[in-house]
Amino acid sequence: MSGAAVPSQGNEAPIPEFQQILGHPKPLWMLFMSEFWERFAFYGIRWALVLYIVAQFHGGDPSGQAPANLTYGSYLALVYAGAIFGGYVADRVIGYQRSILLGAVFMAAGLFMISLPNQQIFNFGLATIVVGNGMFKPNISTMVGKLYSTGDERRDSGFTIFYMGINAGAFIAPILTQLLAQKVFGTDAMPAYQIVFIASGIGMLISLVWFWFGRRQLQGIGRPPEEAPGKHRVAYVALGALAAIPLVYTLLAMGSAKLQVILTALFIGLAGMLLVEGFRNGAVARDKVIAMLLIFAFNILFWMFFEQAGSSFTFLADQIVDRNLNGWEFPTAWFQSVNSVAIITLAPVIAWIWVKLGKANPSIPRKFGLGLIFNGLAFLLLMFALSSLLDPATNKIPFWTLFAVYWIQSVGELCLSPIGLSMVTKLAPVRLVGLGMGGWFLSTGIGNNLSGIFAGHVSGEGGMTTASALGGYTFGFWALVGAGVVLFLVAPLIQRLMHGVK
Repeated sequence: MSGAAVPSQGNEAPIPEFQQILGHPKPLWMLFMSEFWERFAFYGIRWALVLYIVAQFHGGDPSGQAPANLTYGSYLALVYAGAIFGGYVADRVIGYQRSILLGAVFMAAGLFMISLPNQQIFNFGLATIVVGNGMFKPNISTMVGKLYSTGDERRDSGFTIFYMGINAGAFIAPILTQLLAQKVFGTDAMPAYQIVFIASGIGMLISLVWFWFGRRQLQGIGRPPEEAPGKHRVAYVALGALAAIPLVYTLLAMGSAKLQVILTALFIGLAGMLLVEGFRNGAVARDKVIAMLLIFAFNILFWMFFEQAGSSFTFLADQIVDRNLNGWEFPTAWFQSVNSVAIITLAPVIAWIWVKLGKANPSIPRKFGLGLIFNGLAFLLLMFALSSLLDPATNKIPFWTLFAVYWIQSVGELCLSPIGLSMVTKLAPVRLVGLGMGGWFLSTGIGNNLSGIFAGHVSGEGGMTTASALGGYTFGFWALVGAGVVLFLVAPLIQRLMHGVK
């Protein structure tokens, strides 16, 4: 999952004496369940968004696939870009607890809005989810780090437990929402997509209520800064968030190409601020910033192709993958759960491999290179399936190929995503670690926006065909593997710029 936990930079105030459950502070488990339900809400709609847009707003015409992919990519890009501002609001204005609660309210409202069959309300609903997620997601992750002292040996395992909450919610959500949409309230031929959005909205309300009552366990952690205790600030932030919704709506409506220009300009400005601070702090700090920005560029490329799961892979699964398994049809939605299962299964294996390698453990740049190459190998499998395994009778590829693609991509994700945030905390200038973290999220967001543009190309003007999929995924393979090889070659240079950071 790309919604990885954000490691905290330490705790300025003494940590309370928490009751311990299974060797960890009791509030960890409250945060685990709050995040579980938030991720349930977020991933519950993932499989249905592009299918719903085509069915509801394009009359089921395959020509609607390209604009659906573009909308999905823009939505994801803004979700990640919003995390930059959400973190600032929590840090400086209303504190983490209130930011999480306010974000949950906005997310729930947005999820219920997109259930209404009106395209303008739907887009306003997506904009509302973006605003709410920006206040919720980065801040609940940061709260986990505030439960432990910087040197607490349980810290990493605490984040691992929390990460399991992310993946457990993401695993269950597509399965349950698909059953509700296609077995309880609808059929396979006519899914009740609105039920998916309503169920996700209910999940978000559960997260809100869970955190509302559970926050007493935090004993003051995450409350507003001492210089900003007034509750009236929450009202100001809420009004600001309401005012931001039309802006996000406009960004969604302007199209992925124009949004890409804005995101790129924002990234260049952010990179410039980091470089200025790096130069001000001397050669070592300057080199570390340059290394970090180079890694950001490769991060963009990784997510551009990885985040096909909610767009082109959905159409591929729906139309070109043979999902018939001995008379039972594997639901399209359930492919969204494969990544979560793979992450939960493979994470300890990958972690064990890194430890076992000892001094031969790859450097950070080379781990990123492995991430790109594994992502590329997933597209190589699709190339092989679409060119050599196509059933002439059904014009479909075997089920196992797409299933395996998600597992191969998950290996790539584990090589790259878990170390990215940690890398930022080590390479960013001390005074601008938060801005560096924003750069990481923004680079991911840019990759997600490009993923929508790429998915639109894969679907083509008239909807996805085996030819359009083969052409697009062939390009994905060469771009990823080529970038991975380049990163392997320049890794020693980047490692020197990192000045011993591992």
